[in-house]
Amino acid sequence: MLPHNVQNVFSLNGMNALTLAFASLCAFAIGYRFYGLWLARKVLRLDSSRLTPAALREDGVDFVKTEKSVLFGFHFSSISAAGPLLGPVLAVQFGYMPGALWIIIGCVVAGAVHDMVILFASVRHKAQGIAKVAEAEINRFAGTAVFLSVFFILILTLAVLSIAVVNAMSDSPWGTFTVAATIPIAILMGLALKFWTPGAVNRVTAVGVGLLLVAILVGPMVADSRLLSPVFNLKRETLLWVVPIYACVASALPIWLLLSPRDYLSSYLKIGTIFILAVSVLIVRPEIQMAPLTQFASGGGPNVPGPIFPFLFITIACGALSGFHAIIGTGTTPKLVANEEHILFVGFGAMLTEGFVAIMALIAAATLIPADYFAITASADKFAALNMETVDLPALSAAVRENLAGRPGGAVTLAAGMSAIFSSVPYMTGLVSYWFHFCIMFEAVFIITAVDSGTRVGRFFLQEALGRYFPRLSERGWWPGIVATSLIFTSLWGYLVVTGDIFTIWPLFGMSNQLLASCALMIATSMLIRLGRVRYAWTTAVPGVFMAVICFWAGFIQIMGSYIPSGQWVLAGLGLIIVALMAIVFVVTILRWIELLRVKEAVIDPFGERVLALAGETETSA
Repeated sequence: MLPHNVQNVFSLNGMNALTLAFASLCAFAIGYRFYGLWLARKVLRLDSSRLTPAALREDGVDFVKTEKSVLFGFHFSSISAAGPLLGPVLAVQFGYMPGALWIIIGCVVAGAVHDMVILFASVRHKAQGIAKVAEAEINRFAGTAVFLSVFFILILTLAVLSIAVVNAMSDSPWGTFTVAATIPIAILMGLALKFWTPGAVNRVTAVGVGLLLVAILVGPMVADSRLLSPVFNLKRETLLWVVPIYACVASALPIWLLLSPRDYLSSYLKIGTIFILAVSVLIVRPEIQMAPLTQFASGGGPNVPGPIFPFLFITIACGALSGFHAIIGTGTTPKLVANEEHILFVGFGAMLTEGFVAIMALIAAATLIPADYFAITASADKFAALNMETVDLPALSAAVRENLAGRPGGAVTLAAGMSAIFSSVPYMTGLVSYWFHFCIMFEAVFIITAVDSGTRVGRFFLQEALGRYFPRLSERGWWPGIVATSLIFTSLWGYLVVTGDIFTIWPLFGMSNQLLASCALMIATSMLIRLGRVRYAWTTAVPGVFMAVICFWAGFIQIMGSYIPSGQWVLAGLGLIIVALMAIVFVVTILRWIELLRVKEAVIDPFGERVLALAGETETSA
């Protein structure tokens, strides 16, 4: 039993997790069917007759027309990393209701809109990155500011994600073997689709997924094998080098050979695991133990120090809205879109899928006894200050054969919650340890797909920047340039991974990531206004302005209330640089809005459409 004072704070309301899961599915389905379709037809006016960059510039390396379902899997795997898994888990400290509401509402009206519109903008601008889109839609000064911000944020993102992968895979031969097995399987799939059976996506997928299932089933045997276990039982120090090396190689190879089929294959594990979790919730119908709102709503929590406003939106991150998605949506994905009409399914649909992942992660954490949740998620000293007593945690720790207490970050909490639900399914009672380690492996696979895709986007950015001074580096087919820029970019974030210092700037990353999302929405608003769709500009302007206010607010609290008082001058300086760059972009963007709204006569663009002004870059479609 919890102490009486704790019971008052965490009054168990008995809400069924199935109700929350079903409500979110209904909201996402309605959002896609009505809001997403309306945006596609009325606001963006997606046109299947326009040739996409993948059709106009197909080179077999970066620009490759990709089948819609494969592209969906690739894009979903690329955008869904640690955010939708860990962010909702940490946000449960506020209570389950704030996080659930923001994921459901924010995902439909902000995150999915952001992902679809920014993908559309990139496709219409020759699959250029977000900095180039900003330069074309606003001015070169804004493009430069966005480039510097994105480059910095991308390095932080990849370092953070890589450390999360390393922590999940270290001393875990099962997880390391399964992740490693996806590489040769993906290469075989890529070769089959390219040379042996082009167009036979379903048959190749069936074989690939079958081999992946075999790898998952063999994983525990590898972990118990005296011969193979030492090979895959890698220490953290080794993985700190292995992960960046893999990402570098994946970013340099042709996208059809490894990156696209591997991320597509991984999407089956990601979506499949979440589907199994949803079915388990349907069967078990666990009660949500956390209260709708806790005493930490006003701040002072052990996971997130600030109050709900503004820190809920920064903590949830990718589960509802993410600037990292803008990097992928203007990086690898637009170079693979075969038909403009696929943008709805790929952009809007993948984000809604990620939103459901976030809801399921929140449910897994919220169904733990509150004291057990805080014992795992909080550090030992912070949990002791809460004056709580654990309930099921000792038995759960014994069942998984690991000490689960005092392991902050959210990954172990999520695995504990998921394994508790899985093991409650009939005939699964004795498999708690199996499910716990399966969940850890699932998290590693879930996150690493964003690392290789993000590294490839970073290579694109570096090629664009250095190509101004060394033109050959910007040539997509020049292999020395591809290899050189891959090595340089991987070294930048790989250094942070090896040193491990990135942990100290995670809060800065969270704020910067959401600032980039709001920036992308503001840029998209400029494009809508320029295209003469002023009456629809609110669809991107409202969430963009809202998140800008939230992020500047959170940045002020972090810099003035945490970094400067504690003497963390480097973090304070970095935070001020990011905030200043984004503030400049926002001011210049709003001035661009005013300039466009004053236009009296429309002009005809090269494709026969009436627009308020021509973009700085000629649009792609023919």
